[in-house]
Amino acid sequence: MSFDADAKMQLLYALRSHGVTEEPVLHAMERIDRGAFVNSYFPERAYDDVPLPIPCGQTISQPSVVGLMTQALKLTGREKVLEIGTGSGYQAAILSQLARRVYTVDRHRRLVAEAREVFDALDLANITAFTADGSFGLPDQAPFDRILVTAAAEDPPGPLLAQLRVGGIMVVPVGQSDAVQSLIRVTRTENGFEYDELRPVRFVPLVEGLAKDS
Repeated sequence: MSFDADAKMQLLYALRSHGVTEEPVLHAMERIDRGAFVNSYFPERAYDDVPLPIPCGQTISQPSVVGLMTQALKLTGREKVLEIGTGSGYQAAILSQLARRVYTVDRHRRLVAEAREVFDALDLANITAFTADGSFGLPDQAPFDRILVTAAAEDPPGPLLAQLRVGGIMVVPVGQSDAVQSLIRVTRTENGFEYDELRPVRFVPLVEGLAKDS
């Protein structure tokens, strides 16, 4: 399915109606074809504002949630961003349009390999994808200006907070895995961390360790 004018218009309308209003974010989501990441799984629903299943028991988030999480990061184009939970690679691709450099981590080797193929096909050269335990972040690449976590933790993970630069922002779903979680924005200050609750969300849980398919 091609990303045609009607699909773009419908998707942009859905994004705006759910509160994604910043023009740079909307332009990024207009440029990146979600169909390239849905691939052969549910091509007929690639441009619907719904989450969709992908391999390894994971999901590709609905576009409006991707847009809202991206918007919450307050990107200016100069940031080094860490994403925890590569999944299909769609979120990282959106971030690549708005940040200087994107590092993305997933515990499932298959998902990382498939996402790399799409990044290469779309010539998204500012994304580096790793197979690793995302709960520990990427200490060798720290500190990061922004961190985005696309899996739910009971609390913002300490190792990730430690890798956030002063003045940096982390957006993370927080809550029990069997309940609706809250999307939290954490800002690191000279004196600690400030927390803002943004909206209810539902994500798969953040799991420690590498997956069996690794």
